[in-house]
Amino acid sequence: MKKYLTLENGEQFVGTAVGDLTKEIKGELVFTTSMVGYQESITDPSYTNQIITFTYPLIGNYGISLHANQSPTIAASAVVMQEIATTVFHYQSVMTLDEFLKKSGVPGITGVDTRKLTKIIRKHGTMKASLTNQPLSKSSFNQTKAVDMVVKSATFSHPENEHPDHVVLVDFGVKANIVKSLRNFGANVTVVTPEANFESIEALHPDGILLSNGPGDPEEFTDFLPVIRELQEHYPLFGICLGHQLLALANGARTYKMVFGHRGINHPVKNLLTGEVIITSQNHGFAVDIDSVDETPLEVTAIEINDQTCEGLRYPGKPVFSVQYHPEAAPGPHEATRLFSKFIGSMHTNGGVQHA
Repeated sequence: MKKYLTLENGEQFVGTAVGDLTKEIKGELVFTTSMVGYQESITDPSYTNQIITFTYPLIGNYGISLHANQSPTIAASAVVMQEIATTVFHYQSVMTLDEFLKKSGVPGITGVDTRKLTKIIRKHGTMKASLTNQPLSKSSFNQTKAVDMVVKSATFSHPENEHPDHVVLVDFGVKANIVKSLRNFGANVTVVTPEANFESIEALHPDGILLSNGPGDPEEFTDFLPVIRELQEHYPLFGICLGHQLLALANGARTYKMVFGHRGINHPVKNLLTGEVIITSQNHGFAVDIDSVDETPLEVTAIEINDQTCEGLRYPGKPVFSVQYHPEAAPGPHEATRLFSKFIGSMHTNGGVQHA
Protein backbone atom coordinates (compact mmCIF):
# COMPACT_ATOMS: atom_id res chain seq x y z
CA MET A 1 0.00 0.00 0.00
CA LYS A 2 1.34 3.41 -0.99
CA LYS A 3 1.72 6.35 1.41
CA TYR A 4 2.30 9.98 0.43
CA LEU A 5 4.41 12.46 2.39
CA THR A 6 3.65 15.99 1.21
CA LEU A 7 5.71 18.90 2.52
CA GLU A 8 4.53 22.41 3.21
CA ASN A 9 6.62 23.66 0.25
CA GLY A 10 4.76 21.32 -2.12
CA GLU A 11 7.41 18.62 -2.52
CA GLN A 12 6.10 15.07 -2.28
CA PHE A 13 7.62 11.67 -1.43
CA VAL A 14 5.94 8.36 -2.24
CA GLY A 15 6.66 5.26 -0.18
CA THR A 16 5.17 2.17 1.39
CA ALA A 17 2.78 2.38 4.33
CA VAL A 18 3.73 0.74 7.64
CA GLY A 19 2.22 0.90 11.10
CA ASP A 20 -1.39 2.08 11.06
CA LEU A 21 -2.12 1.71 7.34
CA THR A 22 -5.29 3.80 7.19
CA LYS A 23 -4.45 6.73 9.45
CA GLU A 24 -3.63 10.11 7.90
CA ILE A 25 -1.91 12.85 9.89
CA LYS A 26 -0.13 16.15 9.65
CA GLY A 27 2.54 17.55 11.91
CA GLU A 28 5.91 19.25 12.07
CA LEU A 29 8.52 17.39 10.01
CA VAL A 30 11.87 16.98 11.79
CA PHE A 31 14.87 14.67 11.54
CA THR A 32 17.11 12.86 14.00
CA THR A 33 20.64 11.65 13.32
CA SER A 34 20.53 8.94 15.99
CA MET A 35 21.78 5.58 14.73
CA VAL A 36 20.20 3.70 17.66
CA GLY A 37 17.53 4.34 20.26
CA TYR A 38 14.55 4.57 17.92
CA GLN A 39 12.16 3.23 20.59
CA GLU A 40 13.26 5.85 23.12
CA SER A 41 13.01 8.54 20.44
CA ILE A 42 9.48 7.82 19.23
CA THR A 43 8.18 7.57 22.82
CA ASP A 44 9.90 10.81 23.91
CA PRO A 45 7.12 13.33 24.74
CA SER A 46 9.25 16.09 23.21
CA TYR A 47 8.31 14.63 19.80
CA THR A 48 4.57 15.21 20.37
CA ASN A 49 2.85 16.38 17.15
CA GLN A 50 6.02 15.79 15.12
CA ILE A 51 6.82 13.50 12.18
CA ILE A 52 10.25 11.96 12.82
CA THR A 53 12.57 11.31 9.91
CA PHE A 54 15.35 8.86 10.75
CA THR A 55 18.52 9.62 8.80
CA TYR A 56 19.99 6.19 9.57
CA PRO A 57 18.97 3.91 6.66
CA LEU A 58 17.74 0.84 8.58
CA ILE A 59 15.40 1.20 11.57
CA GLY A 60 13.87 -1.52 13.75
CA ASN A 61 16.56 -4.20 13.50
CA TYR A 62 16.57 -4.98 17.25
CA GLY A 63 12.81 -4.75 17.74
CA ILE A 64 10.90 -3.33 20.69
CA SER A 65 11.61 -4.17 24.35
CA LEU A 66 9.47 -3.82 27.46
CA HIS A 67 11.66 -1.34 29.29
CA ALA A 68 12.85 1.29 26.80
CA ASN A 69 9.73 3.48 26.50
CA GLN A 70 10.10 7.08 27.69
CA SER A 71 6.32 7.51 27.97
CA PRO A 72 3.44 5.01 28.03
CA THR A 73 3.08 4.97 24.24
CA ILE A 74 4.43 6.51 21.05
CA ALA A 75 4.47 10.31 21.28
CA ALA A 76 5.44 11.09 17.68
CA SER A 77 2.69 11.58 15.11
CA ALA A 78 4.40 9.48 12.44
CA VAL A 79 7.72 7.94 11.42
CA VAL A 80 9.63 8.29 8.13
CA MET A 81 12.27 5.69 7.25
CA GLN A 82 14.29 4.53 4.30
CA GLU A 83 13.91 0.90 5.36
CA ILE A 84 12.19 -0.85 8.26
CA ALA A 85 13.54 -4.18 9.48
CA THR A 86 11.12 -7.08 9.20
CA THR A 87 13.41 -9.52 11.02
CA VAL A 88 14.44 -8.78 14.60
CA PHE A 89 17.76 -9.72 16.17
CA HIS A 90 17.58 -9.18 19.94
CA TYR A 91 16.75 -11.47 22.83
CA GLN A 92 14.77 -8.75 24.67
CA SER A 93 12.51 -7.95 21.73
CA VAL A 94 8.80 -8.62 22.25
CA MET A 95 7.54 -7.26 18.91
CA THR A 96 8.72 -5.60 15.72
CA LEU A 97 8.73 -1.85 15.20
CA ASP A 98 5.95 -2.25 12.63
CA GLU A 99 3.82 -4.12 15.18
CA PHE A 100 4.51 -1.42 17.79
CA LEU A 101 3.39 1.30 15.38
CA LYS A 102 0.22 -0.65 14.54
CA LYS A 103 -0.55 -1.28 18.22
CA SER A 104 -0.13 2.42 18.99
CA GLY A 105 -2.19 3.60 16.02
CA VAL A 106 0.75 5.49 14.50
CA PRO A 107 1.35 5.59 10.74
CA GLY A 108 4.72 5.34 9.06
CA ILE A 109 6.27 5.40 5.62
CA THR A 110 9.29 3.52 4.24
CA GLY A 111 11.11 3.55 0.93
CA VAL A 112 11.74 7.28 1.27
CA ASP A 113 15.04 8.92 0.28
CA THR A 114 15.66 10.22 3.80
CA ARG A 115 18.99 11.75 2.77
CA LYS A 116 17.23 13.98 0.23
CA LEU A 117 14.46 14.75 2.70
CA THR A 118 16.94 15.74 5.41
CA LYS A 119 18.74 18.07 3.01
CA ILE A 120 15.43 19.80 2.30
CA ILE A 121 14.78 20.29 6.02
CA ARG A 122 18.32 21.58 6.58
CA LYS A 123 17.92 24.06 3.74
CA HIS A 124 14.40 25.29 4.42
CA GLY A 125 14.04 24.50 8.12
CA THR A 126 11.45 22.39 9.90
CA MET A 127 8.12 22.57 8.14
CA LYS A 128 4.66 21.12 8.34
CA ALA A 129 3.90 17.97 6.37
CA SER A 130 1.01 15.62 5.69
CA LEU A 131 1.11 11.82 5.55
CA THR A 132 -1.83 10.61 3.45
CA ASN A 133 -3.14 7.59 1.58
CA GLN A 134 -3.77 9.59 -1.60
CA PRO A 135 -1.58 12.22 -3.27
CA LEU A 136 -2.37 15.84 -2.43
CA SER A 137 -2.62 18.28 -5.30
CA LYS A 138 -2.08 21.17 -2.94
CA SER A 139 -1.15 20.99 0.73
CA SER A 140 -3.15 23.00 3.20
CA PHE A 141 -1.64 23.45 6.63
CA ASN A 142 -3.42 25.11 9.52
CA GLN A 143 -1.40 26.96 12.11
CA THR A 144 -0.45 24.34 14.67
CA LYS A 145 -1.30 25.31 18.22
CA ALA A 146 0.90 24.38 21.15
CA VAL A 147 0.51 20.73 22.01
CA ASP A 148 -1.34 19.56 25.08
CA MET A 149 1.31 18.89 27.66
CA VAL A 150 1.85 15.41 28.99
CA VAL A 151 1.27 15.94 32.69
CA LYS A 152 0.95 13.50 35.55
CA SER A 153 0.68 13.47 39.30
CA ALA A 154 2.49 10.65 41.03
CA THR A 155 5.08 9.88 43.65
CA PHE A 156 7.94 7.48 43.05
CA SER A 157 9.73 6.09 46.10
CA HIS A 158 13.24 4.74 46.47
CA PRO A 159 13.01 2.16 49.24
CA GLU A 160 16.75 1.57 49.67
CA ASN A 161 17.31 5.07 51.01
CA GLU A 162 16.04 5.56 54.55
CA HIS A 163 16.14 9.37 54.39
CA PRO A 164 15.87 10.22 50.70
CA ASP A 165 16.09 13.66 49.21
CA HIS A 166 12.75 14.84 47.89
CA VAL A 167 12.65 16.29 44.37
CA VAL A 168 9.53 17.97 43.00
CA LEU A 169 9.59 17.56 39.23
CA VAL A 170 7.51 19.98 37.18
CA ASP A 171 6.35 17.90 34.23
CA PHE A 172 6.17 19.65 30.86
CA GLY A 173 6.44 16.29 29.08
CA VAL A 174 9.04 14.40 31.10
CA LYS A 175 10.98 11.40 29.83
CA ALA A 176 10.82 8.32 32.06
CA ASN A 177 14.60 8.13 32.31
CA ILE A 178 14.79 11.51 34.06
CA VAL A 179 12.69 10.13 36.91
CA LYS A 180 14.72 6.92 36.86
CA SER A 181 17.99 8.87 37.00
CA LEU A 182 16.83 10.83 40.04
CA ARG A 183 15.79 7.61 41.76
CA ASN A 184 19.16 6.06 40.96
CA PHE A 185 20.76 8.82 43.01
CA GLY A 186 18.48 8.07 45.96
CA ALA A 187 15.75 10.67 45.53
CA ASN A 188 12.03 10.49 46.07
CA VAL A 189 10.28 12.17 43.14
CA THR A 190 6.91 13.90 43.20
CA VAL A 191 5.63 14.93 39.78
CA VAL A 192 3.41 18.01 39.49
CA THR A 193 1.82 19.77 36.53
CA PRO A 194 2.70 23.25 35.24
CA GLU A 195 -0.59 24.39 36.76
CA ALA A 196 1.02 24.14 40.22
CA ASN A 197 1.80 27.39 42.03
CA PHE A 198 4.59 28.16 44.48
CA GLU A 199 2.45 27.54 47.55
CA SER A 200 1.32 24.09 46.40
CA ILE A 201 4.90 23.08 45.60
CA GLU A 202 6.18 24.47 48.90
CA ALA A 203 3.54 22.42 50.73
CA LEU A 204 5.21 19.26 49.38
CA HIS A 205 8.41 20.17 51.33
CA PRO A 206 10.86 19.56 48.48
CA ASP A 207 14.62 19.57 48.83
CA GLY A 208 15.04 20.51 45.18
CA ILE A 209 13.10 21.38 42.01
CA LEU A 210 13.56 19.92 38.53
CA LEU A 211 12.05 21.58 35.46
CA SER A 212 11.61 18.84 32.86
CA ASN A 213 11.92 18.61 29.13
CA GLY A 214 8.84 18.82 26.93
CA PRO A 215 7.50 19.69 23.48
CA GLY A 216 6.59 23.02 21.98
CA ASP A 217 7.47 26.69 22.35
CA PRO A 218 8.71 27.71 25.82
CA GLU A 219 6.83 31.01 25.50
CA GLU A 220 3.59 29.04 25.81
CA PHE A 221 4.42 28.70 29.53
CA THR A 222 4.68 32.36 30.50
CA ASP A 223 2.15 31.80 33.31
CA PHE A 224 4.66 29.56 35.07
CA LEU A 225 7.60 31.98 34.87
CA PRO A 226 6.72 33.84 38.12
CA VAL A 227 6.65 30.46 39.89
CA ILE A 228 10.17 29.71 38.63
CA ARG A 229 11.40 33.08 39.86
CA GLU A 230 10.07 32.32 43.32
CA LEU A 231 11.31 28.73 43.36
CA GLN A 232 14.87 29.73 42.47
CA GLU A 233 14.99 31.98 45.52
CA HIS A 234 14.22 29.13 47.92
CA TYR A 235 15.34 25.80 46.44
CA PRO A 236 18.12 24.19 44.43
CA LEU A 237 16.79 24.08 40.87
CA PHE A 238 17.81 22.10 37.79
CA GLY A 239 16.34 22.68 34.32
CA ILE A 240 16.60 20.23 31.41
CA CYS A 241 15.88 21.11 27.75
CA LEU A 242 12.55 23.00 27.86
CA GLY A 243 13.23 23.55 31.57
CA HIS A 244 16.52 25.22 30.58
CA GLN A 245 14.67 27.56 28.23
CA LEU A 246 12.07 28.39 30.86
CA LEU A 247 14.76 29.25 33.42
CA ALA A 248 16.21 31.66 30.86
CA LEU A 249 12.85 33.27 30.14
CA ALA A 250 12.06 33.59 33.84
CA ASN A 251 15.22 35.64 34.30
CA GLY A 252 14.71 37.94 31.34
CA ALA A 253 16.51 36.16 28.49
CA ARG A 254 14.87 35.40 25.15
CA THR A 255 14.32 32.23 23.13
CA TYR A 256 13.90 31.63 19.40
CA LYS A 257 12.85 28.88 16.98
CA MET A 258 15.85 27.20 15.35
CA VAL A 259 15.99 26.51 11.61
CA PHE A 260 15.98 22.72 11.99
CA GLY A 261 16.83 22.15 15.66
CA HIS A 262 19.10 19.65 17.36
CA ARG A 263 17.91 16.04 17.31
CA GLY A 264 20.42 13.26 17.76
CA ILE A 265 22.84 11.64 20.18
CA ASN A 266 26.15 13.01 18.91
CA HIS A 267 26.13 16.75 19.68
CA PRO A 268 29.44 18.06 21.09
CA VAL A 269 29.07 20.50 23.97
CA LYS A 270 31.90 22.54 25.50
CA ASN A 271 31.86 23.49 29.17
CA LEU A 272 33.03 27.13 29.24
CA LEU A 273 34.06 26.86 32.89
CA THR A 274 36.35 23.83 32.54
CA GLY A 275 37.05 23.56 28.82
CA GLU A 276 35.79 19.97 28.82
CA VAL A 277 33.94 18.69 25.75
CA ILE A 278 31.30 15.98 26.04
CA ILE A 279 29.03 14.27 23.51
CA THR A 280 25.36 14.77 24.30
CA SER A 281 21.85 13.64 23.43
CA GLN A 282 19.58 16.45 22.22
CA ASN A 283 16.01 16.94 21.04
CA HIS A 284 14.81 20.52 20.74
CA GLY A 285 13.59 23.00 18.15
CA PHE A 286 13.95 26.16 20.26
CA ALA A 287 17.04 27.66 21.89
CA VAL A 288 18.06 30.39 24.30
CA ASP A 289 19.30 33.59 22.62
CA ILE A 290 22.85 33.53 23.96
CA ASP A 291 23.35 37.30 23.59
CA SER A 292 20.21 38.03 25.61
CA VAL A 293 21.70 36.24 28.63
CA ASP A 294 24.05 39.23 29.11
CA GLU A 295 21.01 41.23 30.20
CA THR A 296 20.14 38.79 33.00
CA PRO A 297 21.66 37.60 36.29
CA LEU A 298 22.41 34.27 34.60
CA GLU A 299 25.74 33.10 33.18
CA VAL A 300 26.30 30.93 30.10
CA THR A 301 28.22 27.81 31.10
CA ALA A 302 28.22 25.71 27.93
CA ILE A 303 27.87 25.97 24.15
CA GLU A 304 27.22 23.57 21.27
CA ILE A 305 30.48 23.44 19.33
CA ASN A 306 28.92 23.19 15.86
CA ASP A 307 26.69 26.27 15.97
CA GLN A 308 27.70 28.03 19.23
CA THR A 309 24.18 27.86 20.68
CA CYS A 310 23.56 28.13 24.42
CA GLU A 311 23.79 24.72 26.13
CA GLY A 312 24.12 25.60 29.80
CA LEU A 313 23.21 28.31 32.32
CA ARG A 314 23.77 28.97 35.99
CA TYR A 315 22.70 31.59 38.50
CA PRO A 316 25.94 32.67 40.28
CA GLY A 317 25.59 32.48 44.04
CA LYS A 318 22.55 30.19 43.92
CA PRO A 319 22.23 26.39 43.49
CA VAL A 320 20.41 26.98 40.21
CA PHE A 321 21.56 25.67 36.83
CA SER A 322 20.27 24.19 33.58
CA VAL A 323 21.34 22.41 30.40
CA GLN A 324 19.81 22.29 26.94
CA TYR A 325 20.87 18.68 26.33
CA HIS A 326 19.57 15.50 27.96
CA PRO A 327 21.85 14.20 30.75
CA GLU A 328 19.56 11.19 31.25
CA ALA A 329 20.31 10.11 27.64
CA ALA A 330 17.83 7.35 26.62
CA PRO A 331 19.07 7.16 23.95
CA GLY A 332 22.58 8.53 23.91
CA PRO A 333 25.88 8.84 25.78
CA HIS A 334 26.04 8.88 29.56
CA GLU A 335 28.81 11.44 30.06
CA ALA A 336 26.41 14.00 31.53
CA THR A 337 24.64 11.68 34.00
CA ARG A 338 26.80 13.19 36.74
CA LEU A 339 24.67 16.35 36.58
CA PHE A 340 22.03 14.51 38.60
CA SER A 341 24.65 13.90 41.28
CA LYS A 342 25.55 17.59 41.15
CA PHE A 343 21.88 18.51 41.59
CA ILE A 344 21.38 16.14 44.53
CA GLY A 345 24.62 17.39 46.07
CA SER A 346 23.45 21.00 45.85
CA MET A 347 20.67 20.13 48.29
CA HIS A 348 23.31 19.55 50.96
CA THR A 349 25.57 22.52 50.22
CA ASN A 350 25.29 25.87 52.00
CA GLY A 351 22.12 24.83 53.71
CA GLY A 352 20.37 23.60 50.56
CA VAL A 353 16.75 24.68 50.87
CA GLN A 354 16.22 28.31 51.79
CA HIS A 355 12.69 28.49 53.11
CA ALA A 356 10.91 31.83 53.15
